[in-house]
Amino acid sequence: MQTHFRAVFISDVHLGTKACQAKHLLDFLNRITVDTLYLVGDIIDLQEMRKRAHFTDDHQAVIERVLTMAKKDTEVIYIPGNHDAFFRQFVGQRLSGIDIRLNTIHTTANGRRFHVSHGDEFDQMVKISPLMLAIGDKAHGLMLHLNQFTNATRRFFGLPYWSLAGYLKSHIGKARDFIARFELAAIKSARSQNLDGYICGHIHFANFQMNDGILYCNDGDWVEHCTALTESKSGELSLIHWSDTQFLIATEPVSDAHVGITSPV
Repeated sequence: MQTHFRAVFISDVHLGTKACQAKHLLDFLNRITVDTLYLVGDIIDLQEMRKRAHFTDDHQAVIERVLTMAKKDTEVIYIPGNHDAFFRQFVGQRLSGIDIRLNTIHTTANGRRFHVSHGDEFDQMVKISPLMLAIGDKAHGLMLHLNQFTNATRRFFGLPYWSLAGYLKSHIGKARDFIARFELAAIKSARSQNLDGYICGHIHFANFQMNDGILYCNDGDWVEHCTALTESKSGELSLIHWSDTQFLIATEPVSDAHVGITSPV
């Protein structure tokens, strides 16, 4: 698999929580070189850490690796999300070599312009009631625990990492409907800005979707799926999975299409 990229986008790492797949992310960061690294929100889960912090050596090593990259040849841009919104007060500043921005425009090697943000600004637009949001949050926590148990069992039998959460999101109707509304909101936003596409995270579902020439890209997460969005030297965008196995999930569609996340069995 290719290990040098023009740009890499990662989000929803949730450092400081048990669900964070810091070991896999650290391996990924140690084995790639990249011109620009975008941290697209929810990197450190300050929200959850107020309740209970789980910060291991691997979590610390991820931070140290990012700081080292920023000091060397990688431009690092940090766009805080809703779980690390504390850092939004530092927007416009440069801390330890990392530029902090509320959002930004990324221009690919082939000249396309993408709006980049975490994606939580669409929460009100997709119309989730507070009750359903609370229920969903509890269910998501349970799903993450089941995900950990499932993969511990799979490791025991020598099977590769597999996302239970990803499977359920792909097969539950209301989850699919929410994802579709979220994607459409991002596409409409890009179109209103006369841009070529939108890059975000937030919903933990790596995906490409092309709609009337506007490309939606979601980089996924590092608690359930271990995924990143990458740009090659020529400007082609791809989604990759990186855990105890590494594989290409999808390359960007060339026509109106929906390309969802897959996992090995």
